[in-house]
Amino acid sequence: MDFTHFNEQKRAKMVDVSHKGYTLRIARAYGEVKLSQEAYTALKEGRVEKGDVLAVAQVAGIMGAKQTPHLIPMCHPLPLESIDIKFEFDDEHNIVKIFSEAKITHKTGIEMEAVTAVSIAALTIYDMCKAIDKSIEIQNIYLLYKEGGKSGTFVKG
Repeated sequence: MDFTHFNEQKRAKMVDVSHKGYTLRIARAYGEVKLSQEAYTALKEGRVEKGDVLAVAQVAGIMGAKQTPHLIPMCHPLPLESIDIKFEFDDEHNIVKIFSEAKITHKTGIEMEAVTAVSIAALTIYDMCKAIDKSIEIQNIYLLYKEGGKSGTFVKG
C-alpha cells in the first residue's frame, strides 16, 4: 500500500485531496467514562456542583469536533454539516457511554472529528466530576462506523 502522508523527503505532509470528488461521509465513535459510585450517582442525579455535566459535555464535544484540525496537525479543516453526541448510563459498572455521529459531504473523511467529539466530551465529564472522584477513567475510545469515500464502509466488529 502506498501511503500519501509523506513527501519525497519522507516527511509528513497533509494528504492531497484536490482530485477527489465530494461524497457523503458519516462517522460514528464511542467512548466511556468510568466513575466511582459517588461521582456516578451525583452526575446521574444532577448534583455535581459545577453544573449540568452532560449538557456541558455535549457542547464541549461538538466544539471539540469543530477544532479537530487545530488539534491534530494533518487533519483537513472541514465545514461540518452535522455533529451529535448521545449518552447512555451503565448503572452496573458506573460508566457513562458516549456516542458521536458526524456528517459531511466532502472530499475527505470525518472519522477524526467523531473521535475527537467523544474524547472532548469524556474529558469534560472528567473535569466536572474530578472534585468528587480523582480515580475517573476514560477508556475504550474508538471508531464504530464510517461510510463514504474510496475506502467504503467500515463497521467495528
